[in-house]
Amino acid sequence: MTLQQLRYLLGIADAGLNITAAAERLYTSQPGISKQLKLLEQELGVQLFTRKGKSLTAITPAGRDVISRARQIMREVDNIKSLASNISGEQEGTLSIATTHTQARYVLPEVVRTFRERYPKVSLELHQGTSEQIAELVAGGRVDFAIATGSRNLFPGLVLLPVYHWDRIVLIPRDHALTKLAGKLDLVTLAQYPLITYVFSATGESSFKNAFAEQGLEPDVVFTARDADIIKTYVRMGMGVGVVAAMAYECQDERDLQALDAVGLFPRVTTWLGYRRDAVLRDYMVDFMGLFAPHLTPELIRDVRETDTQAQVDALLENVALPIRGGCGNEVADAA
Repeated sequence: MTLQQLRYLLGIADAGLNITAAAERLYTSQPGISKQLKLLEQELGVQLFTRKGKSLTAITPAGRDVISRARQIMREVDNIKSLASNISGEQEGTLSIATTHTQARYVLPEVVRTFRERYPKVSLELHQGTSEQIAELVAGGRVDFAIATGSRNLFPGLVLLPVYHWDRIVLIPRDHALTKLAGKLDLVTLAQYPLITYVFSATGESSFKNAFAEQGLEPDVVFTARDADIIKTYVRMGMGVGVVAAMAYECQDERDLQALDAVGLFPRVTTWLGYRRDAVLRDYMVDFMGLFAPHLTPELIRDVRETDTQAQVDALLENVALPIRGGCGNEVADAA
């Protein structure tokens, strides 16, 4: 059994059992992968995939176990490489991040800019998706960091570090009836209008929906999208009232959109950064964390490494004051 065979095995699994696609991703030939898979199955004495003709149709129970352990082995191979690179002071490599559109579009650009200036030889890969898609990338070992909000139950194998808090805002065209609202906006009033907001989690859990349900209200959600820029486009069209993360409101939006304060209408949420508990962090990864969240110092990260559970991590950081991210004119408020 060789590391190459295990790498090919994982490549096949991650390519949806398509050997041709796996070969393209691994920069090798289809016959080469097929041959190594056959040799691996012969050595192990078990069938890892079911077949129909020359096509793979499913992963066998034995195959699932072998693939799971192969992932662990390849992660440890990467960890050994990381350890050696840290010892030698090497500042080359790859940093792969999975996150949501909101983080990628409104929060990360300046962090990435500074990081690239410090580490010009480190390649950055940014994958965007929903929490479920991010979790899938993490499970497949295809990213180093996950950056998301909520949905912690989707990431049981990660160390999750809180980065900042944020609130929602309500966006309306400047000629909308709500611009003449007297007093503070409430959910009873908001429920009277068609709403446009983010795509809901596939799990059905939603602090947005729960906020209305707790007051016996049913929101009229007419459109959802994972991209705040798309939500703003449809608000401008007059399709409905937008409910988005505060940091999605840019100063250029003030020309035709008005932001209404929604603090207290919905629960304040926390964005976190996560990485596999068994990962060896390269020095440049630790530096990225500090750029993204200044309270995540190298000393604190070392203390986190000494923990065994997420509960211990939470206890270690429970007294850390997190900043509150806002939009135009209030990008970062005081820690809370």
